[in-house]
Amino acid sequence: MSMITATSTNQEWVKVDLHIHTLDDPKDAVDYSAHELLERARALGFRVLAITLHDAVFDRQEVFADAAAMGILLIPAAEVRLCGAHVLVLNVTGEEIARLKDFDDLRELRARRGSSVFIIAPHPFYVFGSSIGARLLEEIDCFDAIELCHFHKGLFNPNRRAAKVATRFNKPLVATSDAHRLHAFGRHYTSIPKPPELTVESVFTALRTGPVRLTSPPASLVDLVSTAYFIFLAHPFRRRRKRRRLISGSLDSYGLR
Repeated sequence: MSMITATSTNQEWVKVDLHIHTLDDPKDAVDYSAHELLERARALGFRVLAITLHDAVFDRQEVFADAAAMGILLIPAAEVRLCGAHVLVLNVTGEEIARLKDFDDLRELRARRGSSVFIIAPHPFYVFGSSIGARLLEEIDCFDAIELCHFHKGLFNPNRRAAKVATRFNKPLVATSDAHRLHAFGRHYTSIPKPPELTVESVFTALRTGPVRLTSPPASLVDLVSTAYFIFLAHPFRRRRKRRRLISGSLDSYGLR
């Protein structure tokens, strides 16, 4: 198991973001690399990250090595679509993700792996993004934590319902960036007390037992307009363009064009 030894004696809290996308994502259109993410994370003082590709585990070992050299613990993870809902699964392999078809499979993974795996319900009550919605109550035993989504302002804040569910079932809230653009990373995150050794196990224990600090400021008007433009216009266009490139590449490889 990879481990980072915490060397700073004056840093009491560790900044953590467990929901991030990069251009490695096979099903999404993101315009920044894992190394660009690491550079920004180091500059902002992050110590724990999870790159959560859609239905795939980020496994480029050179990036894990570079992260470790920067003092950043990179946790293998994925954002999996189960029964129409997105689920964040941390500290897993690609083979384990490939076997997940429904929530019973997720329960089997939890039973087999125990506390060495950590599962989060992302943006559970948002109407976009394949959120789990009210089904979270039925499947709550599958989850270790509930995400505090970055996209909120004033009366528009579906996180309030997520917080009520978290309190009802004694689950921690975890703030993340869900970054699809590099500038979106760094403002929304969770902080945990600095453990003597920064390991996957110590991070999961800190998240489960608390206390944690959640940093998730309300979106500005510029943020709202920019995010809406990205979600409803720019992002769908990028995804369609990426699919066309993939289809074109497949046709060329088979000599069909």
